[in-house]
Amino acid sequence: MKISIIGGTGFVGSHILDKLLAANHTPRLLVRPGSESRVEQRERCELVSGDVDDASAVAECLEGADAMIYLIGILREFPSRGITFDGLQFRAVDRLVQTAKDKGIKRFLLMSANGVKPDGTPYQRSKFMAEETLRASGLDWTIFRPSVIFGDPRGRMEFCTQLKRDIIDSPLPAPLFYEGLLPTGAGAFELAPVHVDDVAQAFVRALQLPETVEQTLQLPGPDKLPWKQTLTTIAPAVGGGFDALYYCPHHPEAVAVGYRLDCQCRKPRPGLLELALAEHDIDLANSCFIGDSVRDLFPDVEGVGARVLVATGHELSS
Repeated sequence: MKISIIGGTGFVGSHILDKLLAANHTPRLLVRPGSESRVEQRERCELVSGDVDDASAVAECLEGADAMIYLIGILREFPSRGITFDGLQFRAVDRLVQTAKDKGIKRFLLMSANGVKPDGTPYQRSKFMAEETLRASGLDWTIFRPSVIFGDPRGRMEFCTQLKRDIIDSPLPAPLFYEGLLPTGAGAFELAPVHVDDVAQAFVRALQLPETVEQTLQLPGPDKLPWKQTLTTIAPAVGGGFDALYYCPHHPEAVAVGYRLDCQCRKPRPGLLELALAEHDIDLANSCFIGDSVRDLFPDVEGVGARVLVATGHELSS
């Protein structure tokens, strides 16, 4: 089969490309000028130069195809550069659906995401609207909703790589996301990371399985991991990390009476540090305290090595 791919130069796209070639399909990719080197095994692929906003290039990419796969997704918007959730994750899909109809292509596979909903974030809404557009198209569609995807990044950004860059390698404490005013259950929400090879295989197999037509397929990984366990699992594998995370849920003026406490864990008191010292073999003289306020740096304990004040705008005159 000849398969047109929009978004084939990205992390997941490169792995789908491998699986398509292994199954003796002929991939035809839309590739932005200058990105040809990002195409894996490009000597075995058909390349069309252009981007998703170039109607003539898109039409050429879909010409003569038996099926098409749309993979473009972004995590951040850059409106000044025309990079938006609405533009790339909804409106581009809407145009591609019409182009597929014009070219007589019936089979359309769409990469969506776990948790999309009409009243969610702009990211979630744009993915949801793309799904609804495809469902109403009359095409033989399949929608994939993977959990967070990990695997060999091949020089691209993927889940583990991004965690390493933004959280594990960061000098700031790891966030323990929670809802509401109090950090009850902080770090306890679960993820089910899925390997990119499993996602790629699901796309390629769907091309041959009629029972996947008009199906929305959830693609979680086999194991659910709390956020804190996710971080402590990934960190050693990428050459860094931490052994434990600690937080204080109390505040002297907390709304909930059960958490209204002026405890020994609140900085600059050393309660959390003392707990860590009791549970881990920590060399204080070769350790450092990092924070964005002076009280973060001077807990009531002796023998600490370096202290680093992060310039976020708090107490810089101190």
